[in-house]
Amino acid sequence: MISAQAWADARQLWDYHRMHHELRPCSVAVGLGSHDLGVADTAVDLYERGMAPLIVFTGATSRTTEARMPRGEAVHYRERALERGVPSSVVLAEPNARNTGENIRFTREVLDQAGVEVSSVLLISKPYEERRAYATARKLWPEVEIVSASTPMEFQEYVDSIGDTRMVIDMLVGALQRLVIYPDQGFMIRQKVPDDVLAAYERLCSAGFTSRLLPSS
Repeated sequence: MISAQAWADARQLWDYHRMHHELRPCSVAVGLGSHDLGVADTAVDLYERGMAPLIVFTGATSRTTEARMPRGEAVHYRERALERGVPSSVVLAEPNARNTGENIRFTREVLDQAGVEVSSVLLISKPYEERRAYATARKLWPEVEIVSASTPMEFQEYVDSIGDTRMVIDMLVGALQRLVIYPDQGFMIRQKVPDDVLAAYERLCSAGFTSRLLPSS
């Protein structure tokens, strides 16, 4: 049973992780692989709205996805896009990345090899990964403009779509920890984390939502 305090704290982290960027057409849409096929669907929706002429899906497998996406996240995402009628010529798959940094680096390599000129990227992730993805891309791809996007839904709606409240909250907590510690390791740019968000994060850690935390050094 999730307490009212934990739910409120999780919603606060959810709101912070969203970047609330105004969408606009970009050179390419990049869909970051995960357990959530909604990323692929959102990429298709944005492609159909004319927000990008090309889609790159990036991702291998993880402990969360190896059972449901055995061929790799990017491959399953691409298959989803093709099922929805996107031409195969405009959907590329990068099947090797195993973390957000590799998502960005390997996608750059795929686009370079394809001769695609990129000035702006529509970076599509899970809703609570928007800020982490943005901070990573700004660090590793600083010469392009990054526009963050995700499936437009509220926290309760997202939890219902995943069907595992504890896993979602654990993911929110893990994403916040990385925003705090990764800048010092050179993995992403630093962003201000408000005191009330840090307090919510610490309460959730104390309440046991820690399965996605990295071990302290």
